[in-house]
Amino acid sequence: MHRINLLKERRMMICNYRRVVAAVAVTSLLLLSGCLVGPKYHPPVAQVPAAPNYKESPVNFQDEQGWKVASPQDQMLKGKWWEIYNQPELNALEDQLEINNQNIQMYFQNFMEARAIVAEARASLWPTITAGIGGTRSKQSGTLTNATIANTGRTSTNLSLPIDIAWTPDFFGKFRNQIRASQYGAQVSAADLQNEKLTEEAALAQFYFEIRGQDALEKILADTVEADQKSLDLTKTLYETGIDAYISVAEAEATLQSAKANLSDLGIMRAQYEHAIATLLGKPATDFSMPDKPMLVAPPPIPVGVPSQLLERRPDVAAAERLLAEDNAVIGIGYGAFFPNVTLSATGGFQSSSFGNWFTWPSRFWSIGPQITQTVFNGWLYRAQLHQYTATYNANLASYRQTTLTAFQQVEDALATVRITSQEIRDRQAALKASQQYLDLELGRYQTGIDPYVDVIIAQNTVLADQVTLANAQVQQMVSSVNLIVALGGGWDRTQLPTPQQVGHTTSADYKLP
Repeated sequence: MHRINLLKERRMMICNYRRVVAAVAVTSLLLLSGCLVGPKYHPPVAQVPAAPNYKESPVNFQDEQGWKVASPQDQMLKGKWWEIYNQPELNALEDQLEINNQNIQMYFQNFMEARAIVAEARASLWPTITAGIGGTRSKQSGTLTNATIANTGRTSTNLSLPIDIAWTPDFFGKFRNQIRASQYGAQVSAADLQNEKLTEEAALAQFYFEIRGQDALEKILADTVEADQKSLDLTKTLYETGIDAYISVAEAEATLQSAKANLSDLGIMRAQYEHAIATLLGKPATDFSMPDKPMLVAPPPIPVGVPSQLLERRPDVAAAERLLAEDNAVIGIGYGAFFPNVTLSATGGFQSSSFGNWFTWPSRFWSIGPQITQTVFNGWLYRAQLHQYTATYNANLASYRQTTLTAFQQVEDALATVRITSQEIRDRQAALKASQQYLDLELGRYQTGIDPYVDVIIAQNTVLADQVTLANAQVQQMVSSVNLIVALGGGWDRTQLPTPQQVGHTTSADYKLP
């Protein structure tokens, strides 16, 4: 009879188990077909110029004989954009940047954190299972009864092995909206990483051209010091032979010392650029140095594409758009708060007073049941939060539109700067040629005694000013060309942004820097 009862209990247990499995299956179907509350996301439409070319592009100026954009117009930068300058030293420095720059590493770890948050959000879709083991030994009081004589009390042992299962099905899409929000947030972080990489790469290239420009200026001033020294020697000779007055010697001496002071002053800027490059490369400034290498070159033709492509090529625009998608999903979370929470829970295990009976069939225990909770009143908190989320979305929508307008402004600014500086350089070169001729003529007039030495000094200062101004304009043109590449997105495009599915696949520490 006892065996028959055990068989009946086992059959009942199996039937209950099947009911639980069926309930889970039905709930899963309801989950899969559950509604997803909240507004559907539609990417914002930005104002894009209708013109086929940028207004400041040199292709719109038929008489432009200086810097040109690359042809064809729809060509795009790709990959390592700095290689367009054909500077092996710059290429080597840029390769070190991605590995050692600490700002890039910080943004990379922020991206890894965002990926982990996606995994955390996904965990809410699964049931929570907890298991434990416990044991107690207790003795009851011997005077709990009404008897006048105390008894020894009851001593008992309780050994338990419970397993608890709790699951909150996502009937109204609250968890799915949280997952979407975290996925879009990870995409924002990925775009921010790309934008930071582009910023650091551009800073390195600009500092590189600045320091080479400083080297060129140092050479100009060193040549000037050498020329001024010869002029001083000449005036001394003429003074000693009685041809010229001592005032010419004093004027030549003052000019020489001024040129030496200007040469020393250039060392400050060069040192600062060198230290800045060391910091970008993740190296102590004390342990880093760059050899002198005077270099003044013109920027190569740069492919600028067409205005309609720009918004797909800027990582900051992509980040602003993905932030809107994240905000939209957060609004969905706000709507989900108005709906009830349904929790399915089950507890089961074995409980006995001795180890020998612990895992026997009669020692089992279990319970199962759903729970539905709904906030009845909380001072209109959920409504206020929903208004907050909506306002955040609208504010970031305005920020997105401003980002797109700024993108076009930066491209036009950079194009205008490179183009106009190209014209300026041609004019400066002509001015330098004329001032050099003026100096040569004035030196001849001085040596023949026609003009005083002060006229030579004026001509020398004119040549030096033209040389320095020309060199600064050439450096500015190179720096502006880097700004143009940054404004164009640095060869990046939106297809390189990881999809929502990709950002949640893994959070392993060996994920490579993109």
